[in-house]
Amino acid sequence: MKNYDVIIVGAGHNGLIAACYLAKEGKKVLILEANNEVGGATKSNMPFKGLKAIISSYSYLVSLMPSQIISDLKLNFETIPRRILSYTPYLKNNEYNGLLVHRNSNENTESFQKLTGSNKESENWSKFYERINEFASIVQPTLLKPLPTKSELKNKIPADTWNMLVEQPIGKTLDEQFSDDIIKGLILTDGLIGTFCSAYEMQANICFLYHIIGGEWKVPKGGMGALVEELYQLAIKSGVDIRVNSKVKAITQNEDSVTATLENNETLKGKFLLSNAAPQILERLLGENIQETLEGSQVKINMLLKKLPEFKSGINPKDAFVGTLHINESFSQLQKAYNEAKNGVIPEELPLELYCHSLSDPSVINNDTNQSLTAFILHTPAKLFDENNEETKRLIKNKALDAINQYLVEPIENCFEIDQNGNQCLEIKSPIDLQKEIALPRGNIFHKNLSFPFKDDDSNAKWGVETKHPRIFICGAGAIRGGGVSGIPGHNAAMAILEQEQI
Repeated sequence: MKNYDVIIVGAGHNGLIAACYLAKEGKKVLILEANNEVGGATKSNMPFKGLKAIISSYSYLVSLMPSQIISDLKLNFETIPRRILSYTPYLKNNEYNGLLVHRNSNENTESFQKLTGSNKESENWSKFYERINEFASIVQPTLLKPLPTKSELKNKIPADTWNMLVEQPIGKTLDEQFSDDIIKGLILTDGLIGTFCSAYEMQANICFLYHIIGGEWKVPKGGMGALVEELYQLAIKSGVDIRVNSKVKAITQNEDSVTATLENNETLKGKFLLSNAAPQILERLLGENIQETLEGSQVKINMLLKKLPEFKSGINPKDAFVGTLHINESFSQLQKAYNEAKNGVIPEELPLELYCHSLSDPSVINNDTNQSLTAFILHTPAKLFDENNEETKRLIKNKALDAINQYLVEPIENCFEIDQNGNQCLEIKSPIDLQKEIALPRGNIFHKNLSFPFKDDDSNAKWGVETKHPRIFICGAGAIRGGGVSGIPGHNAAMAILEQEQI
């Protein structure tokens, strides 16, 4: 039996970050990865045969990763701001137009006025996001520190801002502060990405907070896999032992150690164990009852285009696609889609958003004409795919392309690049696929229900990574302040272990 200071289950970016911090302090670290490569949900692929198109297959943008982690570990990793935040095409009075949202809110007045007929919603938008930014500026510095209590944060934030984000459903807040259906939906999407709930459920609030406290969402330079490669090389250089094709089948513990047993019955012992797997998987490995959580509710479509399609509104496609392109995401459409999916029906109007990384980072493609395009489809829970995953994916793919095409001059299918085998460059992944490929329970990209980034006043938790077992910690998305490409739970789990006197 080999002995280590720390065993980490799962070589996603959080597991690698935790390992790098621990190795910096001279700890002997082993990472066990079930798949044949590291990276998990943050790896990149080139899925289209014979073509250079570096696709961040599972996770797309970066917002939450603190600069401190990049600085601490001296990572050569950059993110690129998108010059426009979003575009939402719409048909009004038989005329095609679109809401274009710039990074500088002062540039949005004309677009908001064209949609709503006045400056009121533009002013409401600016005031709303001023309060959002104030909230984020207070919460963000706490993310790499021990968990603040609810009261500690509440006392630092204006009461009306705290109430609209933490105490009352985000849907009610949007009803009170905005009147336009499209604008309300545009804001609401940050509360629904990866979370299957109504605008009037508090899970939407928590999801919304995680999408705004990191600030602007940016494109990872070189693809998400560039982060993984940098972390992998640093971990190896720091002496971390990384073993792929090493699936853990059981975890046992005693007072002074934790033992991981692999499927080949090899046993490995550590003073501590970090789980980068979902909490439900950790519970199964420990032989405990598995807690039920929300299932995943998104479909991902990755594409390579030979050209960008033109819009009926006449907007320059490079302006429309460079930010987040929102389709069928008005407030009423989102609520209707949720209710339909909740009743086991594929939404009639699929809400989706698209990202074109290559416009911000041309290095992920090999010429000036091709463009990589990814779609994230909301309100498509795992249960819709249980009976026939492949057929449901086909139906949803067709619905998604139809939804996009309603605003285009020609069908987007005409713009697909063709791979070496003569196939259209498109791949689609359901929640069932995400569970099979990267062990996300029921395809939940957050592993479980998200939690507010603070603890109850009477909680004994310190870092938000603790389990009921004193030598086992969570270093992945299932931690408090987990979820997204952030490295936060990896850092915090490492800090929790380094504080232990026994190591």
